[in-house]
Amino acid sequence: MKSILLFCAIALIVYILYRVYRFQTLDNGLPELIKKGAIILDVRTEKEYETGHIEGAVNISLGTIRERYIELDPEKTYITVCSHGLRSVKAENILKERGFRNIYNGGAWTDLQKTIQP
Repeated sequence: MKSILLFCAIALIVYILYRVYRFQTLDNGLPELIKKGAIILDVRTEKEYETGHIEGAVNISLGTIRERYIELDPEKTYITVCSHGLRSVKAENILKERGFRNIYNGGAWTDLQKTIQP
């Protein structure tokens, strides 16, 4: 009985986390922001970026974002992406700490790419 309750609790937590992820990323109008000129900021490493990326994305890895954020315009809108969504959240927070106001987490670049392709 405990195993069933534990399984149900874990399943519920996973479902809630998934819904929060969807709400914070793909369901918050990111394609519309891109149409309005938002810049996709891919925070994966250069090697990861070279294996595939969203056309037109800017690549500044999470490991260098603290130094290279000065290359970005704080008045523009950016959507951070990475391979799974964890690094993009960290990059989003780092940029917000440095005064960027229009920063959104796009999660995994492949998921965002699917939502913006016709």
